[in-house]
Amino acid sequence: METIKKQNVLNISPTILIKEISKLIRSLLNKKVLRLNSILNKVLKVAALVIVKDLAEVTSYYFASGIILKSLKEFITVVLYKEGKKDYFLLGSYRLIALKNMLAKVLEKHIANIISKAAEEHRLLL
Repeated sequence: METIKKQNVLNISPTILIKEISKLIRSLLNKKVLRLNSILNKVLKVAALVIVKDLAEVTSYYFASGIILKSLKEFITVVLYKEGKKDYFLLGSYRLIALKNMLAKVLEKHIANIISKAAEEHRLLL
């Protein structure tokens, strides 16, 4: 039986630097609605001073192992109506908002940054 070796085609390190996590958390807006885990961005920013090292270690482990926690995949969708519409029986009169886990949001931003840097480095978006 042939084993397939997992390749890192773009040579992206799964290790997340503490500075990156801190920067991503600081970039979160304070006046946002509570997310799925009910952690306010303001609270996460204050707690980050204490938990950022552990958070970086844990997320690096999950990236390296390819594990995604079930709780990071969960979200709640809220339907809001758009004001001033003539007919609220039409789907276009509403908008959907996904309330995600705040830590998942930070990880998504990190992954988006990695993809963006790789795309620039390898000139994939010319």
